[in-house]
Amino acid sequence: MHRLNVWLRRHPMVVDAAWAAIVLVFGLLPSESLTGWKFDAQIAIAVLLPALMVFRRRFPDVTVAAAALVGLGQVAVNIDPAASSIAYLVFAYTGAAFGRTWTSRLALAAGLAAGPLTFWLIHPTKTWVDTAGDVHSRGYNEGEAALIMLLMSTPFILCWAWGRLTRVRRAYLTELEDRAARLERERDAQAKVAVAAERARIARELHDVVAHNVSVMIVQADGAAYVLDNSPQQAKEALGTIASTGRQALVEMRRLLGVLRTADTAEEYVPQPGVEELPELLEQVRTAGLRVDYATSGHPRELPRGVELTVYRIVQEALTNVRKHGGPDVHARVAVDFGERELAVLVEDDGRGSTDEQLTAGGADGLGHGLIGMRERVGMVSGSLDVGPRPGGGFRIRAVLPLKTAH
Repeated sequence: MHRLNVWLRRHPMVVDAAWAAIVLVFGLLPSESLTGWKFDAQIAIAVLLPALMVFRRRFPDVTVAAAALVGLGQVAVNIDPAASSIAYLVFAYTGAAFGRTWTSRLALAAGLAAGPLTFWLIHPTKTWVDTAGDVHSRGYNEGEAALIMLLMSTPFILCWAWGRLTRVRRAYLTELEDRAARLERERDAQAKVAVAAERARIARELHDVVAHNVSVMIVQADGAAYVLDNSPQQAKEALGTIASTGRQALVEMRRLLGVLRTADTAEEYVPQPGVEELPELLEQVRTAGLRVDYATSGHPRELPRGVELTVYRIVQEALTNVRKHGGPDVHARVAVDFGERELAVLVEDDGRGSTDEQLTAGGADGLGHGLIGMRERVGMVSGSLDVGPRPGGGFRIRAVLPLKTAH
């Protein structure tokens, strides 16, 4: 039954043809009240109206207008309504449900006029028998005639109203389908934006990991090559540092690439680094030959993971830039201040700093990921970033990250 219903919805002319065949059969029933040309005209009407019914949904405007003309012609030549006249109710519905605005108005006007025209055509009279057995008849008065005309027009008005409800319901369903399609497009667009944002985040993470660890490995490799002949023990220690740094880089890269896997497998990787891992980071930097002081103030406490990762990456990137561009014998200082409403991170050095061109480009790695990545990270947590030359020489980076006030 479901398949049949779907098939019939896709082929509405089949349904209309079936109803038209029923109307045709009843319209062609023999009538003894008409003879001659009126009988022929009634047969023509009985054939024409079902034929229009077959095409009513494909050509609603034409068929409704043609049916209205047929009805007026039937009244003009004084042919009484027959069984085929039920088709006029179908066209009242068709004009309201499928036709244009003028077709709907035409169907409404024809429905309102159907009662008075039919009453005028058939001239009904009241008939009664008196006590003596004589039959009497008379016409209806104005009030009675108005009531009869209203009753005759009511089926047409109801069919027209049904058609309007069908049109409104169809428009509502169409709007729902359009809205669903629009929401699906918006969801796909948001998914693409989310994917792009995730890729950008992974790119920043990979940049931080690669830039920091590879920088350490290069420094240690250069140092090992320099002291290999004169101090094999120092060279061995440098090679050990290179190996541990490489392993750490692999762990972090596996964690980052793990976000591309499913949620079940992502749990296999280590958590994202935070403020607690800063001493390990600084110790690694000191091992690479950079002198770094570290200080904290305020009341250290657990922070949101986004803020934790932002602090770690800012310090990591800043120290990487110090090693690259600070020059020889540079000294850096890292300070983290835990305030009541905000967290301040300061990284400064007494080296030669960055050039104006590097600041304008947004980073010091030649790819524009350095300071740009910092600004994006700080912006994601609604913080502020201040970068620039340090009074007295060197470079200074200060980030202020807002914290939620405890209640």
